This record gives sequence, C-alpha cells and structure tokens, in this order.
Amino acid sequence: MARNLPPLKLSIIIPAYNEEAYLPATMDSIKAAVARLDSGIHVDVVVVDNDSDDGTAAVALERGAKIIHEPMRGVAHARNSGARNADGDVLVFIDADVIVPPNLLNEICVVMCDPACVGGAVDVEYRPQRLSTKFYLQAWRLLARLAGMAQGPTQFCRHSAFEALGGYDPQVWIGEDVDFYWSLKKFAKAESGTVRLIRCPRVQPSSRRFDKWPVWKALVWTNPLFIALFRRRKRFWGAWYSHPVR
Repeated sequence: MARNLPPLKLSIIIPAYNEEAYLPATMDSIKAAVARLDSGIHVDVVVVDNDSDDGTAAVALERGAKIIHEPMRGVAHARNSGARNADGDVLVFIDADVIVPPNLLNEICVVMCDPACVGGAVDVEYRPQRLSTKFYLQAWRLLARLAGMAQGPTQFCRHSAFEALGGYDPQVWIGEDVDFYWSLKKFAKAESGTVRLIRCPRVQPSSRRFDKWPVWKALVWTNPLFIALFRRRKRFWGAWYSHPVR
C-alpha cells in the first residue's frame, strides 16, 4: 500500500476492440492494483469501445467502468478519445489484453509524485509458448533498450503533457506508442523534466499473435524495417484492425 503520497487522481484508459474475452482479466487485475493504493489516490477507469461488435461494452459496464464509444477504429483514435473524456491529473493507458501487477499503480503514483516527471512507460513481459519466439522477443527488448524505445501496453503521462503533445498520432497504424514515448522524452527535455521507464514490475501483455500466427508471419509483421516502411498504410495492418487474432 502506498504511504504518505500527496492526493492524486489517475484516469486509466483502456482502448478495446472486440476484447470481450480478454478484458475481464485485465480489469480484474486493475481492480486488484487499485485496492493496494492509499485512500488519497482517486482512480477512475475509462474503457473506449472502439466500434466493437461483441460484448466488450457489457463487460466494462459490469466492472464499473465509464464507457466511451469511438467509431473511428484505431488504437490512437481510441486512446485520444479516452483522454478527451478523462479528468485525471495523470493518464494511464493500458491495453485491453494486459495483466497489471498488484503494485504497479502504486509505483506509477510514486514516480508521478515527482513534479519533474512528465510521464513514462512500463516494461513488458511476454510469455509466448514457442521457445524461438521467446528468444526473438528478448532480442526486441534489447533493441528497444538500445534505441530508447518503450512499447505501449502500458504508458502514462500528466494530462497537461498529453494535451501539449496532441496525443497519439492517428495517422500511424503501428508504432504510435513508440512515437508518443519519444515525443514525451523530447517534451520533458524542453521542460527540464524527466521521463521514467518502470522496469519492475512489468506488465504481461497477451502473446496471442505470437502463439497463433506462424513464426514467419510474426517475424514479418514485427520487423522494424517492415514497420518503418508501411506504418502509415492501414491496408497492411488488417491483422490488427480488420481481422485481429482473438
């Protein structure tokens, strides 16, 4: 449990497209993390239903979340819509298929109680079934560390910083999270502030794509060169937006 933290309000924003199967575990893990916070920390949860045609909204309502309907599909659109409808001092973006450790929100609060910190991200721990995929993802983590990247299964920032940056770029169909983190770092430098990457505890995103796709497909669609060349062309990302793995 957090101790001696000043009052703080978190808005947890969950973009969700057809996540009826995964969202319950994500929200239950968030609930457990909220229960570990000091009573002076207020939390509200906003689920952005990104034009789902399953029971995503019903699942979110059952667990007490505020529902925002965003008809324009795309994770950047969904995150931005959630931010527009949130009033927390700190925005925490958590993907709908991510398991949050019980002490993570407390750690974010500790980090954000430093006035110089404008935001950050949380390291990830995928648990794929294939050993070859595990090695590949470890290589990705090394590349991310060398390049100063941070993926977006869980990112956070001050509401004011989000507005100053204009949110996530909706013209980018993959890697918008990496762009946002880099922009956050530039913003922090200009404001004489800091950005924090929380390496422990890590969040656990679903490894469904890596488990259900053939290895070659995962290697192609997560290849940095392929992403750099085609990240602004929506038709290449049907596996994320038109017929995602569920």
